[in-house]
Amino acid sequence: MSEDGRPEAYEELASAGPYGVRPGHALITMVEPHPGHEYAYNRWYEDDHYYAGAMAMPWMFAGRRWVATHDLQDLRYPEKSAVAQPVGAGCYLSTYWITEGRYDEHMRWTVGINRRLNRDGRVHQERTHVFTAFHDHEATVYRDGAAGPRDHHALDHPYAGLVLEVIDAQSPQARGELLEWLRSRRLPRRLAQGPAAMVTVFRPTPLPADRMTYVKQVEGVGTRLTLLWFLERDPREVWADHFTGLDTDLARAGLGRVELVAPFIPTVPGTDRYVDELRRREA
Repeated sequence: MSEDGRPEAYEELASAGPYGVRPGHALITMVEPHPGHEYAYNRWYEDDHYYAGAMAMPWMFAGRRWVATHDLQDLRYPEKSAVAQPVGAGCYLSTYWITEGRYDEHMRWTVGINRRLNRDGRVHQERTHVFTAFHDHEATVYRDGAAGPRDHHALDHPYAGLVLEVIDAQSPQARGELLEWLRSRRLPRRLAQGPAAMVTVFRPTPLPADRMTYVKQVEGVGTRLTLLWFLERDPREVWADHFTGLDTDLARAGLGRVELVAPFIPTVPGTDRYVDELRRREA
């Protein structure tokens, strides 16, 4: 784009390059508002940042926010997690799809807009990024074959819950074997007749060197896989029967370690619903 931001530049940018609907990339970010700032954080994110800092950007075509109330936080495992310390940290999760093949263009825009948001005082500082990474899509496994929503619908379809699972392979060389085992064996078996309609599998990519200083560099870039399970029922109703033992599956296969299994429910946009349930009330 020209320095004067002439409108014609937008037409030029739109006239070439990929513009499919496949979620080739994703931003997955789990954040912990600081104690006492939960309402302020939620209002900032709902009213401003979700739009100005995400959905208004080029090539980011779908998004959804999720929340873990204190009872959902209590279901997380393993207790010693390489992702969240303590394992209950990160009560808000935001997920966004980015058009396949447009990662570089989107990244340059997001760096620029975040610099501007900081300069304009539109960034809420009382929060900690527990797990924030851009990802490349590796696979989607469906429970019902060709029936039902596809992965590009997943953030718009009214799913009742989501489970974030983060896995580390034993080595960079072993990640391909882990992915194939997940895609061909573990995920189809777990999905069969269960409450999840699909699982999307992503691998993280490094953040740019000129990222915002409050976002730490991505860990496990060479070994990690991030899974999103989209549920048709509240995760609390199905947890014991369907989502315990994911770490045992992996340990038996000898292909790596589960670093986090965390359930969420969708937020209600434009409201403060669930904010008063993030922390356990002291007796």
